[in-house]
Amino acid sequence: MVNTPDANAPDGVALNDAAPGDVARRSATVMLDGDRASRALGIALEHVGPGTAEVSMVVREDMTNGWDLCHGGLIATLADTAFAVACNSHGEVTVAAGFDVTFLESGRAGDRLVARAEERSRRGRSGVYDVTVSRDDGTVMAEFRGRSRSLGRPIPL
Repeated sequence: MVNTPDANAPDGVALNDAAPGDVARRSATVMLDGDRASRALGIALEHVGPGTAEVSMVVREDMTNGWDLCHGGLIATLADTAFAVACNSHGEVTVAAGFDVTFLESGRAGDRLVARAEERSRRGRSGVYDVTVSRDDGTVMAEFRGRSRSLGRPIPL
């Protein structure tokens, strides 16, 4: 990571001098503040740490398909948001290179879904992350594997 001065840090602490948890929290804040899609869906950040993230969303009536089930694309969006927070938690602008999602259960209006992301591997500018989406009762709804690519520049913290 580049030794970038952080205007928000006390006494001009450089970004790489900050604790990893602080970098993860600040990176998530910067990214999610500009994420209009996640905000429109009511996605909330529950936890972030280096290489990890947890976000949640309550399924609304307008998120259901013609069978009164949560639209799969919105479950994928929830997982993708957790993935994005986790892969950007190291303070570098990182984007998705691709992902696969397997749906295991259907969600319904009123369900609170939680997506938990964990870094599996990060080498050079590439990373692999697994995300599990569950209902509050612990039922696993979907498994997601994301592949990331760092753009090689620091997140402006």
